[in-house]
Amino acid sequence: MKPPKADKALTAYRPYWAKRFGPAPFLPMSRAEMQQLGWDECDIVIVSGDAYVDHPSFGMAVIGRTLEAQGFRVGIIAQPDWHSAEPFMALGRPKLFFGVAAGNMDSMINHYTADRKIRRDDAYTPGGVAGKRPDRATLVYTQRCREAYKDVPVVIGGIEASLRRIAHYDYWSDKVRRSILVDSKADLLLYGNAERAIVEIAHRLAQRQPIESITDVRGTAFMRRPDDPGLAGWFEIDSTSVDAPGKVDEIVNPYMTTEQVAAAQGADCATQSVKPDADGSQPIQIVRRTVTKTDGRAITPPRERSVIRLPAFEQLKGDPVLYAHANRVLHLETNPGNARALVQRHGEGATARDVWLNPPPIPLSTAEMDHVFDLPYARSPHPTYADEHGKHDGATKIPAWEMIRFSVNIMRGCFGGCTFCSITEHEGRIIQSRSEASVLREIEDIRDKVAGFTGVVSDLGGPTANMWHIGCKSKEIEAACRKPSCVYPGICPNLNTDHGPLIQLYRKARAIKGVKKILIGSGLRYDLAIESPEYINELVTHHVGGYLKIAPEHTEGGPLSKMMKPGIGTYDRFKQLFEAASAAAGKKQYLIPYFIAAHPGTADEDMMNLAVWLKRNGFRADQVQTFYPSPMATATAMYHSGKNPLKKVTRDSEKVDIVKGERRRRLHKAFLRYHDANNWPLLREALKEMGRADLIGNGKHHLIPSFQPVTDGGYVSERRKNSTPPSKPSQRLQQRTSPDPRGIVTPKDGLILTQHTGLPPRETKLAPKRARRR
Repeated sequence: MKPPKADKALTAYRPYWAKRFGPAPFLPMSRAEMQQLGWDECDIVIVSGDAYVDHPSFGMAVIGRTLEAQGFRVGIIAQPDWHSAEPFMALGRPKLFFGVAAGNMDSMINHYTADRKIRRDDAYTPGGVAGKRPDRATLVYTQRCREAYKDVPVVIGGIEASLRRIAHYDYWSDKVRRSILVDSKADLLLYGNAERAIVEIAHRLAQRQPIESITDVRGTAFMRRPDDPGLAGWFEIDSTSVDAPGKVDEIVNPYMTTEQVAAAQGADCATQSVKPDADGSQPIQIVRRTVTKTDGRAITPPRERSVIRLPAFEQLKGDPVLYAHANRVLHLETNPGNARALVQRHGEGATARDVWLNPPPIPLSTAEMDHVFDLPYARSPHPTYADEHGKHDGATKIPAWEMIRFSVNIMRGCFGGCTFCSITEHEGRIIQSRSEASVLREIEDIRDKVAGFTGVVSDLGGPTANMWHIGCKSKEIEAACRKPSCVYPGICPNLNTDHGPLIQLYRKARAIKGVKKILIGSGLRYDLAIESPEYINELVTHHVGGYLKIAPEHTEGGPLSKMMKPGIGTYDRFKQLFEAASAAAGKKQYLIPYFIAAHPGTADEDMMNLAVWLKRNGFRADQVQTFYPSPMATATAMYHSGKNPLKKVTRDSEKVDIVKGERRRRLHKAFLRYHDANNWPLLREALKEMGRADLIGNGKHHLIPSFQPVTDGGYVSERRKNSTPPSKPSQRLQQRTSPDPRGIVTPKDGLILTQHTGLPPRETKLAPKRARRR
């Protein structure tokens, strides 16, 4: 299969006339700023649930600056008061359209924990204050934009819209909800990285094309009537029944390599060259395949004119198995090289409408990535948020900006395919990388322009730290591939795993004048890293600040197979290489492994075995990650349906053990924190029920002790932020502890002090080394 033809390059458009105004220091948030720029109106107004930080890690800034580079006047309405339409009129009527996004996070995940408890803070708000955006912010903001200017088109996008583009299971209401496009009544929905689509749409609207006529842009979703004349010439593939799917291509087994799939079809993995005719033209090839036993052989309709009909919302909302089937079909149509359009009916009778999803956007080229990241970002929050000294460090500090303030995003996308993660569904699995020169320029910009820079770059990364410029060896194979992961159950032989370019980037980056150290803070794909011991040596020797976080997620094969993660043996191999490189460098450095509790497919015995592994290896985890069913993720489909969408879904297909109910979720978390005395009563009860009372005792080989100290629900950690205050202050606790100048409760002699993953705490001026009791 040939790679899809790239759409028009971002830099190939004729600029809009307003480009004469030039770039703004900050995109305006008020009429006064517009007047200073000489604007009488905005062409586009972006509404976002995040505070406005003009930095390429924030979606509103990227989209705003990209549109500005096309010549459009872009204004920002950040975290508006949604209780009335007035704040949405602050910049006046936009000439072309409103762009609406909930922010860098889904608003529901931003508001609630995995246990559906309200979060106390918001990292994307000045001062970390919670409550500055509504639940389901995209719906609310769209409604207010309509009330402000009912005739202005509204285009929704961002992670919230992207992951809710079709009927989806909603964890917070525990039901299947309609596509967010239906509920919001927006004109268009953009999913994935939207630069290419938003630029095309903006130029078409500037040419006065009606927004309802824009139906051919990749990465967009829109509503259409079932009898729309535009459907003429399309081949519809019926996939509305789980047991009798329509004519769809054979589903690729994710456990087979590309070569095995090709061999099963009697073909070769690589695309065979087609010999031209004598006159130089390419011969036409008609591909035929069997549809059913009765209708013989038929011509496969062209993909570019094929649309797969998913089960309707009315079917899905009461049929979890059918939901799993629809989720599987959707995930098989995510490769831009071979994805077909999808359509899903919402409503019945005269009110019936189809949500139409065009194929995913073509990934940005390296030159286009450089263009986006080289735009004139101020690299700081808008001056509106500054304190009386013009700074953003005190009560006005935005935690999310502080975290990435001195970091550089070098790539997008992830081909890992972890079922609990939504990166693939949003950014895709084809890696989009910046050039080395662009990355080095940004480091120099941080050095020269960002206040407070001390010479330490906090991260060179992205969704994954070590996938920069890594991808399929063949564009033809990549375009034809339908595997959900390039690294599970093993690394695909067609995957280029060369870390050489990344090693050179690291070396050149730390050689920049004024740079003292470059850390790697993004998560590392360790099964990929062990393919390059030289990379591990370079990383450990120069780019680890004492601790390196990685995510094996579990130790047992059952849950790992549902996560599409490698076995724990791969972690052990990486640990050996990491420790050898650390010893060679003369450094004491530690791995911090992350694990997930209550993931679909995890039995109680699996969590028990993980807890035993943690104790045997000396880990005491303070921060526990419980499975969070985010919209559209494959693991979420497992959670809702009890089926495994990684395999063919039928009424009798494989069932998945789902961890539901407060007690069982608490138990799985308790196994991860086996060292917390508050969890011991629950663990004792569970171990006895499981027939594993042999793990209860006071020896080193026991998981938990047989005695139970007096507890008040509190938990003390060497790291203050990981400590849990007692539910009810007690006189007994005050008598047994003494105050610490850092605000940490210090146990007296005879009490155990637990530590983050069992590792020694960092030594700082505020936290000098002191005797630790064990």
